[in-house]
Amino acid sequence: MRWPSWGSDPLKRRGKNSASDTKAGGFPSPRLSSRRAYDGKVISVDVDTVRFPDGTTGEIEMVRHPGAAAIVALSEADSAKPRVLLLRQYRYAADGFLLEIPAGRLDAGESSLECARRELREETGYRALNWKSILTMYTTPGFTDERIHLFLASELSAGEAAVERDEFLEVEMVPFASAIEMISAGEIQDAKTIAGLLVVSKLLLRGQP
Repeated sequence: MRWPSWGSDPLKRRGKNSASDTKAGGFPSPRLSSRRAYDGKVISVDVDTVRFPDGTTGEIEMVRHPGAAAIVALSEADSAKPRVLLLRQYRYAADGFLLEIPAGRLDAGESSLECARRELREETGYRALNWKSILTMYTTPGFTDERIHLFLASELSAGEAAVERDEFLEVEMVPFASAIEMISAGEIQDAKTIAGLLVVSKLLLRGQP
């Protein structure tokens, strides 16, 4: 199915180079209008009128999110048996605790790497000497524009954490091979954690920590 044509320069339809002028794959934005329905501390909700690929129009409810960074932090990354830093964190939406890699949302004006460094330090107390960008993923594109930038961090040094008042978590250092097995066993259910661990597993198999 072809995307409807909007002329030779679709960016002119909505003004200069706004972040929403083009979407993934280089298509012109199908958004015709937008109404802010909710503004919160973490997310906002817009009701957008959009043009669909077949030319029809309709409304879509979109959760707007500033984006986040997440970190697969490895200890002894060059050894035959590296370990990975995981958080056992309380999540109200999951009605309990989940095993996750450290992560957090981007502050205004903050780069994804700056966010990753800050979140690793605040949530775990650890700092890392080596950083590598490994993946950027949409979390749930059916209803939110949130993207998470995943990093591999190594050569860790311990320090003091500074968790927020509403964060309830414990830091665990887990053998990396065990963490991979925990995915298949259903013990790790967090999507960003599964994606990050599997990407790093492939890198380790190639000898590229």
